[in-house]
Amino acid sequence: MKKQLVLLVAILSGVTGFGQVLQNAGINPFAYKIEKKLTGAKGAVASAHPLASLVGAAILKQGGNAFDAAIATQLALAVVYPYAGNLGGGGFLIGQLSNGKQLAIDYREKAPAAAHRDMFIESDGKANTEKSQYGHLSAGVPGTVAGLFASYPYAKLSFDKLIDPAIDLATNGFCITALEARGLNAIQADLKKYNTQTPVLLKEQGWKEGDTLRQPQLAATLNRIKEKGKAGFYEGETAQLIVDEIKRGNGIISLEDLKNYEAVSRTPHRFTYKDLVIVSMPMPSSGGLLLNQMMKMVEDKNLRSMGFHSLASVQLMTEVMRRAYADRAEFMGDADFYLVPTRELVTPDYIKMRMKDYDPGKATDSKQVGPGKLLPKESEETTHLSVLDQEGNAVAVTTTLNNSYGSRTVIGGAGFIINDQMDDFSIRPGVPNMYGALGGEANAIQPGKRMLSSMTPTIVTKNGKPYIVLGTPGGTTIPNQLFQTLINLLEFDLSIEDAVNKPKFHHQWLPDELVLEKGFSEEIKMSLKSMGYQLARERNSIGRTELIRVLPDGKLEVIADRRGDDSVAGF
Repeated sequence: MKKQLVLLVAILSGVTGFGQVLQNAGINPFAYKIEKKLTGAKGAVASAHPLASLVGAAILKQGGNAFDAAIATQLALAVVYPYAGNLGGGGFLIGQLSNGKQLAIDYREKAPAAAHRDMFIESDGKANTEKSQYGHLSAGVPGTVAGLFASYPYAKLSFDKLIDPAIDLATNGFCITALEARGLNAIQADLKKYNTQTPVLLKEQGWKEGDTLRQPQLAATLNRIKEKGKAGFYEGETAQLIVDEIKRGNGIISLEDLKNYEAVSRTPHRFTYKDLVIVSMPMPSSGGLLLNQMMKMVEDKNLRSMGFHSLASVQLMTEVMRRAYADRAEFMGDADFYLVPTRELVTPDYIKMRMKDYDPGKATDSKQVGPGKLLPKESEETTHLSVLDQEGNAVAVTTTLNNSYGSRTVIGGAGFIINDQMDDFSIRPGVPNMYGALGGEANAIQPGKRMLSSMTPTIVTKNGKPYIVLGTPGGTTIPNQLFQTLINLLEFDLSIEDAVNKPKFHHQWLPDELVLEKGFSEEIKMSLKSMGYQLARERNSIGRTELIRVLPDGKLEVIADRRGDDSVAGF
């Protein structure tokens, strides 16, 4: 695959210059290019936007480590990627330090103290999914800023150096891409409907490629964080702006909710696959556990002999997905509130039992499969970044607003979009969320509870050292995408370009349908139909994976997904 280069040049009449911070780093926010692959780097960043990746790489060049770069990249994404980059959302971080220590930081959003399990149920008993998916009531207490400061102890540089590029981008602006223009134009009606003040993202004449986006209110918010740290967001002026906006729209986040929010350090979810160790996120992410189940369900199958995208391998992997996602709906939620049977769901006997009714000749009916019987004793619009430095530190971060542009509500005076993460709870048993996922008691709304997620930042180690760092956005498709990407690399021996960019597929138990990306052969599609699979309408894209792999000589091989403006940078 040839390296894709896209040169973006601003309309000169709209450019007034950019700040010294970016100039010193050699970054021009009005003329930059998308780099899809990098080979031979000492340190590298892959993220959803080229400017964010360039910022992260610049931090590495300045002597920062992978944690410095991850923080700076997230802050830049909050400015240049309003689609999913954020201050008003949440996320997960999986990291491995150069000394081998592994960590998981949970900064998933939480239900406000005034939340209750029937808050989206109307008087007629029906679930109001508009309120759970759009506007002020859909917002959970944001965790991103707390997550940045929870990971900062592992960084090396001053926080000022990490946040200054984002402040520069917000203050002086940047040139938007064609994809960003289309995205912003698609939500103009929602921005009018769900905002109490006019946000800068609203543009009556519409956005076009090359337009400059400046966000002075967001710059002011970032400056308060720079001056006062975590308290610059969760207390004081910014907190009051959040609460005032939420109240104007009849939401329920309070000053106490914000002040009390804390990111949590958790034990990573680890498991082996042959001679590798896979390190991923524990609850409230379902991703690590789902990835564990699926990898173990195929570990004793000869996928290599079946071949990439063969009928046999696609059918087997689809059935594995079906069984794992049935368990997700029944058993998975915030382990601080619900006893998730994590160990039981990955025992060899349980894995064997789940595959007992697998028939390689036909589709299984999801109504018959259901969740497993335990043996005795979440928007697709997330964003991911992967970072590796020359010291051996590795960081995988996935953050989200849930839906694209979250709740579509911008905090008046603060300039950032607030999430619509309450929809990731089970708002009522049997009522699917915006991604069609079902849930039950394990993921019911409770005050202070973190909603179940599918975000799956992951590090694969070989002989104790980082080998692969990867992750993707994609809502409930995330674990399945990573499952396929890893199998593509580890069993089918695909190049990293093909492992990431070749068409993906997805099954999540219910709805009982198989989703294919465009690019599968007509023969495969007809064969799957004849086996009893209900094929959903083909999709142009499923997710956008960012992946770094360590080569035998220690250099890095880095890929950014073809499906968006995703870009790599390094040195």
